[in-house]
Amino acid sequence: MQTGTDFPAANDGTRSTTATGRAVIADALRAVDPAAARRVEQIKDWRAGYLGAIRDLVVVAAANTDAAIRLSQAGLDSLHERFVWTSQDSDRPLLPALATSDHEGMDTFEVIGRRERRAQFSVPYKGKRLASGELHRQLDDWVARGIAEPTFADGIRAIMANPQWLDCRDLQVVVIGAGAEMGPLKQLLDWGATIYAADLPNPGLWERIMGTAKESAGRLAVPVPRRSVQLDTASDSRVAQTAGIDVIGSADALLAWLREIDGPYTLGNYAYADGGLHVRVSMAIDAVSVLLSQGRRDVSLAYLATPTDVFAVPEDAVAMARMRWNDRRTRRVLQAPLQLAKLFEPNYRDTVIDDSGREVGIADCLVPQQGPNYALAKRLQRWRAIVARAQGQRVSLNVAPATRTRSVVKNRALAAAYAGAGQFGIEVFSPATANTLMAALLVRDLRDPRSASNPERDLRNPMDLFADGANHGGLWRAAYEPRSVLSLAAVLGLFVRNA
Repeated sequence: MQTGTDFPAANDGTRSTTATGRAVIADALRAVDPAAARRVEQIKDWRAGYLGAIRDLVVVAAANTDAAIRLSQAGLDSLHERFVWTSQDSDRPLLPALATSDHEGMDTFEVIGRRERRAQFSVPYKGKRLASGELHRQLDDWVARGIAEPTFADGIRAIMANPQWLDCRDLQVVVIGAGAEMGPLKQLLDWGATIYAADLPNPGLWERIMGTAKESAGRLAVPVPRRSVQLDTASDSRVAQTAGIDVIGSADALLAWLREIDGPYTLGNYAYADGGLHVRVSMAIDAVSVLLSQGRRDVSLAYLATPTDVFAVPEDAVAMARMRWNDRRTRRVLQAPLQLAKLFEPNYRDTVIDDSGREVGIADCLVPQQGPNYALAKRLQRWRAIVARAQGQRVSLNVAPATRTRSVVKNRALAAAYAGAGQFGIEVFSPATANTLMAALLVRDLRDPRSASNPERDLRNPMDLFADGANHGGLWRAAYEPRSVLSLAAVLGLFVRNA
């Protein structure tokens, strides 16, 4: 029997991701909209029906601050009431099981970088490194084309105006998912940070991570099972043979290791897995973050939000999308028959008026191919961000653009859609560009009191945390609802890729 974080077992012993996901979403909605909760409970085809349920979560939360916080707390409570720690043929509630664990922890192998800290901030983009004036012009271009929100450009410009912020020798950051393509490990090390790296045991992965650290200005802490190697004499390759933590199966080891960190630090979740594994690893990390944060005021949280989700967005994003919809001219005649097949639908068919009278757009950018487990894992992170920030904890959660990562490229449908997305005003970024930009925003969130990550800054709605500083690649400001042109983008993308 597997040990670790898992979905709850039914009476017949099966662990249904569908039943759990549907119940959790219903529980979250029940806190503020019982009728919506009942609709979710009646969805039979969850694989198709979850799209509307996730949208309902955002619509309800957009009404006011109280609704957003109550819904988020109810969702977290439901997850933690259901998820279990499985060990020795028995299941126990996840949080109590980890809280009472007596795991001895891990040894730490240190890698000290041998390079000088990179002083000037620059961004790799289309074969060049943009800095100073060129980077300012590129930020203007992204904003003008609706690729990123104006507050994204503001955040990057704040970094440019305060180059001392990128002297990260005072920062300690836990990077869970250290080998992830969309993680900040390389950039933070280049800027001199101390990184506590967590990822699966995999010698090749750890040799690459340690090699990156050596060619940086930072310090890398690598978790190694107790007494598995003689740390003071072991080579990097020898350490790589045993390094790493399976976060799902050994969350207790991760918790014990991170409890040994002295001083303030940021706990960053950049882990990704397919299907139900993504929910399990996200739950394990969430439980660890809760226990590490108890009784401390110096632990901050960090996540990246996917652009392929549902967001409450500013009025000016809605206005730009509607202007583009109205500017279609002759194309509207050609597209009209296709709208009967739910193609070329407008991006914002309706909006929400919150209790302050503000019009809020609902950007529904969910991609069915990513599935309900992916949506639940990302929902968990957003719920935790809202609740933690409301409780006074600093939280960095920025929307990262669509990026050509390996996990996307291996999905043929998504890869084709990304290749054709430019035909609809969407920009897909390279990992190097996206990583640099998002790592810079993380540093800004940790330094700048004006950042939305600062719990002392007032937000009109907690979900404004996700809209502030967002680089969505153009999805929020496009004329068309993303799902209504996804299949067309994929067809166009096949021609682009085969050209």
